[in-house]
Amino acid sequence: MATPVTRLVEEVGYASGVDIRVEFTRELAKIDGEMMRVLNERGGHARPLYEMLAYHLGLDGTEVARGKRLRPLLGLLAYHSLTGDYDAALPGAAAVELGHNFSLVHDDIEDGDRERRHRPTLWAIWGIPLAINAGDALFALSRLAIYRLLDDGFDERRVLELMRIYDETCLALCEGQYLDITFERHDSVTVDAYLEMIGKKTAALLGASVQAGAILATDDPEVIEAYRRFGYDLGMAFQMADDVKGTFWASAESGKPEAGDVRRRKKTLPVVWALEHGSDADRARLRAIYARDEGAGADEPMSDELVTEVLAILARCGAREHASAEARRYRDRALALLDELPCPPERREDLERFVRSVIAA
Repeated sequence: MATPVTRLVEEVGYASGVDIRVEFTRELAKIDGEMMRVLNERGGHARPLYEMLAYHLGLDGTEVARGKRLRPLLGLLAYHSLTGDYDAALPGAAAVELGHNFSLVHDDIEDGDRERRHRPTLWAIWGIPLAINAGDALFALSRLAIYRLLDDGFDERRVLELMRIYDETCLALCEGQYLDITFERHDSVTVDAYLEMIGKKTAALLGASVQAGAILATDDPEVIEAYRRFGYDLGMAFQMADDVKGTFWASAESGKPEAGDVRRRKKTLPVVWALEHGSDADRARLRAIYARDEGAGADEPMSDELVTEVLAILARCGAREHASAEARRYRDRALALLDELPCPPERREDLERFVRSVIAA
């Protein structure tokens, strides 16, 4: 029999878009192959470190979810849209995914998450010190992957510009993570602050991924900036859609615990919206439920009863509808920018299918 939490979660529908792993099978296989080449260059007594990294990346030969590879695929599609080629940009795509995963390894430690993609996280198996070191190794490998572009014929000026964008984006990720963590300690977080946080933590990397593909394909700064803006708006849509999943979806559909973000008291868009736009009584109750008092039990997951109460408050103030509408609004902004990109229509269609895989109409 379904629990009250399950019933509330299952009432939420969420449109599914294109399956990226079906639509772009060959490109994803090439990205994985490029990352394996980076990992396999290292040996010696430290070889188990790279086996840890392969495990985290889903490249250890087991049948596991590897993640969607959204960011590197987006960079490849951007490069292809301007050149008609994929392969030359593969080192850049590998760098993007390795860099993204360094942040995930550290996120898992900072958030205390013991599971990612339906299996134990690095720190849950090998401990925090080795997991921190593994995340650092992924960061270093991501930068070394960028230098591989020099071997493939890209000039030093272009690679240096790409490295600058990469480093600026990594700093933005750190700023976004700082905001995300500190939000958990604040009674109230504004929607504007939330937008800044996801702009740095999520949208900046998607924007940079597209920008990187454009940098490798053209010298036109206006074209490069247009691609970056397209990726940034797509990143905003992606994070808002993910907030809806993390707040309302059941585990069987989202791969996350039922209302997992609520259980962890994450300040997602639905919650932040409710804290600003709910009734006085509902806002006060949310603040009380989300308060993290110092001392024992402060970080324990929220009980089923409290989760049910939070979801009821979110339903009363229309938080899910608002978050879904905002995700679609940013999705539509990305599609409008896509129409203006200077690439052949048939290549633009690949990018459009990608966008609609993030959030359907």
